[in-house]
Amino acid sequence: MTPQAYGVGIGWRPEISGFIAELPGLRFVEVVAETVPDTGPVPEGLAELAGRGVAVVPHGVKLSLGGAEPVDPERVTHLARVAELVGAPLVSEHIAFVRAGGVEAGHLLPLPRSRAAVDAVVANVARAQAELPVPIALEPIAALFDWPDDELDEAEFLTEILDRTGALLLLDVANVYANAVNRGTDPVALLDRLPLERIAYVHVAGGTEHDGIYHDTHTDPVPSPVLDLVRALCARHRPPALLLERDGHYPPADVLRAELDAIAAAGGYPAVT
Repeated sequence: MTPQAYGVGIGWRPEISGFIAELPGLRFVEVVAETVPDTGPVPEGLAELAGRGVAVVPHGVKLSLGGAEPVDPERVTHLARVAELVGAPLVSEHIAFVRAGGVEAGHLLPLPRSRAAVDAVVANVARAQAELPVPIALEPIAALFDWPDDELDEAEFLTEILDRTGALLLLDVANVYANAVNRGTDPVALLDRLPLERIAYVHVAGGTEHDGIYHDTHTDPVPSPVLDLVRALCARHRPPALLLERDGHYPPADVLRAELDAIAAAGGYPAVT
């Protein structure tokens, strides 16, 4: 089962756990997997949500699936145990790398869109899938730069990885928007070339433009063009589960409620609040 059976969700963060607990129409949440101890206990607010039937999806940020080195087995084990602890329908991670040669970047870094990079991702996803108790969804990231001499474009790169791994797609429309702005491309044209039938759920987030570069901050309001992309996506594919990512600079509760309800409306879902 995937969040496709659900409507609108939000990224669970301790700072807004009380706010999240009071959302009557909330259908699922996403928790950063590395913040949950794999031996338990599950954070109290998160456990309460799971107990009332709100789906909980662990979202990994440190597997480094795009790294040239094999994925760390201990990190895969941690993700698998967290999935079991929260009764997750699936887990998710990024098509990116975060370390090389033992050095931690502290950031999600883009891959060269090469066939060698595809092979590396496919091998690491297979290693993860061998231990994970549930399906995995892969998220393409927002990239501030592209490597030179790419062999594949973004749609080809992503489609080949999904085809070869059988993984689901976590589509972040804010990332699609950020990459389109920064590359001078059409975000809707990319939607038309992606395997939308593989979508497990969708991230929606805010950002800001600085010196001509759009930054996917997760700390700013969701801009109108990103909501327009949600509508464009839903016009092309049955409305997927939509999740608001917010990682700081939390606005007053009424503002956050309005943002969630705007996302729900863009997807054709009832209000969350």
